[in-house]
Amino acid sequence: MSKGKVVLAYSGGLDTSVILKWLVNKGFEVICFVGNIGQQEDFDYIHGKALKTGASKVFIRDLREEFITDFIYPALMGDAIYEGRYLLGTALARPLLAKEQMKIAKAEGAKYVAHGATGKGNDQVRFELSYYAIDPDIKVISPWKDQEFLSTFAGRSDLLEYAKKYGIEVKATKSKPYSEDENLMHISHEAGLLEDPLFCPDESIFSRTTDLHKAPDTDTVLEIHFKNGLPNKVVNKKTGAVKKEPLEIFAYLNEAGSKNGIGRVDIVENRFIGIKSRGVYETPGATILWTAHRDLEGIAMDKEVMRLKDMLSPKFSELIYNGFWFSPEMDFLISAFSKSQEAIDGKVIVSLYKGNVFVLGREAYTGLYNQKFSSMDEKGGFDASDSRGFININAIRLKAHNRALHVDDPYLWRKHLLKRLRD
Repeated sequence: MSKGKVVLAYSGGLDTSVILKWLVNKGFEVICFVGNIGQQEDFDYIHGKALKTGASKVFIRDLREEFITDFIYPALMGDAIYEGRYLLGTALARPLLAKEQMKIAKAEGAKYVAHGATGKGNDQVRFELSYYAIDPDIKVISPWKDQEFLSTFAGRSDLLEYAKKYGIEVKATKSKPYSEDENLMHISHEAGLLEDPLFCPDESIFSRTTDLHKAPDTDTVLEIHFKNGLPNKVVNKKTGAVKKEPLEIFAYLNEAGSKNGIGRVDIVENRFIGIKSRGVYETPGATILWTAHRDLEGIAMDKEVMRLKDMLSPKFSELIYNGFWFSPEMDFLISAFSKSQEAIDGKVIVSLYKGNVFVLGREAYTGLYNQKFSSMDEKGGFDASDSRGFININAIRLKAHNRALHVDDPYLWRKHLLKRLRD
């Protein structure tokens, strides 16, 4: 007797293939869901493998454009960067996959959903918080937190034996000594050899970015246009190539960034569950976009709006990383960031050269920059004598503080502090 339908987030890899067979053997009708978010996979092969392994149905969804417009672009509006360096490629993809998985579960009348994320990582949290936010009554099967599953599969060798026993195909390629997650935005490399923070990854690890020693000796110059903070056109200033649609813009920026070695990051980050982990990321196109977008905000955004936005962005990044995409606080933040982008219209010219994104110039169509006000050569409507009162008012509390201390050097303690740190 069937225990019911379960929709499994399926990749076609060893883990989810074993999980598929394990669920079938436990009496579930397993429906596989595969999301195409830009990973380099043979989806026909994955479809056939899932059916051969025991799935009753397989749904493959092309989510690439939705990934860009509904997940990457909102993150761009908020300048989301986790711990100042990670552009959140994996974290942004998980709620999209979970949303589509839940959509299929509802259509198929499935009471269960399942995933193959491990019990030590962030993805288990991202998937499951998304599931519950969409349907509080959904039942989640998470094998890597299931005692029966854990007692059966202590490690990779047990998974391979199980696959051999049930005739599950395992690709005959050389196993990499680390794990990877790939999508349109980035590829991540972690675990295995990379768990040693002193280990220096060689060029064989990198697949999205060119070795800087082999990158072109001439730069690529791009003109990136924005409307309401979102890219709507990219022009190659040397070849004249023009891209306008979200998917082609992002693919083109990935191509240009990859060729020039843009977007490599090697960090030790703090996982939500409290474990530090080392990740090596390649994020070429997004690195270009984030740089250009931030530069345009500098000329087109009000000062105080920018200050508030800069205070909110770290929290926004943390919420994405921790899996709270479908939360009331996220709704609030995205609303605020969307409002902040209403006048971010213009273009930024960037040069891509050997791992670097250099801004060459920018123009805001609705900007706040006034060349006459800024110029040292023109009066431009600004009365310099007003600055005297401005300075006097801001100096009042500093003078009062000095008089209250009654010492010649009120910050002598800073010298002692810095000396102690040096010693």
